[in-house]
Amino acid sequence: MKGLRNNWLFKKGLPVIGFVLFGILVFGAMNLVHAKAPSSFGENEVEWRSIVGIITPGNVVGVGTGKVTGGGLAWHTSGGHAEVNLSNGNIRFDVDGLVLAAGNSIGTPDGVTSVKGTLVCDVTGVTGNSTTVDTPLVTLSAQGNANFRGSLGALPASCTSQPNIAFLIRTGGGAWLASGMVRTTETDNDDRR
Repeated sequence: MKGLRNNWLFKKGLPVIGFVLFGILVFGAMNLVHAKAPSSFGENEVEWRSIVGIITPGNVVGVGTGKVTGGGLAWHTSGGHAEVNLSNGNIRFDVDGLVLAAGNSIGTPDGVTSVKGTLVCDVTGVTGNSTTVDTPLVTLSAQGNANFRGSLGALPASCTSQPNIAFLIRTGGGAWLASGMVRTTETDNDDRR
């Protein structure tokens, strides 16, 4: 009797186990497809994993007509990131807690109410001058938070042919307050997996 009962459980339980295994297989396949699906940022993407405030006021990034001068005081951020697709010009950035790190208005944006993201292409001037490409201005909150997502359109050749690109957060007047750090490319990301 016990043998018949175990045989009955085996026969009834096998379809359930098969169904569960099939579900796991389908779910795993869907996750794999999602993980490998192309995004709007594609294979020609550059990413900066963090945004940090300018440490040395007045520092310069770039050369020639495309050089950018830093703000007059040190700035701090509590986070952020940026990424750009060099093929189609799609760009997005966010910065959190962009505030002064010195002076009498320390811990505040000190009247800076809008910022823009800037690509500085050919930072070392291989082609003669650095080239800057700006996003539109976006609102910087009283807590120093701002974000942008959009397209810059076709980028200049110096952005797509030169490997030395920087990302900056700048005021409307052009002084840079923060920059992208820990730069990676889509190829770097593929190598890490």
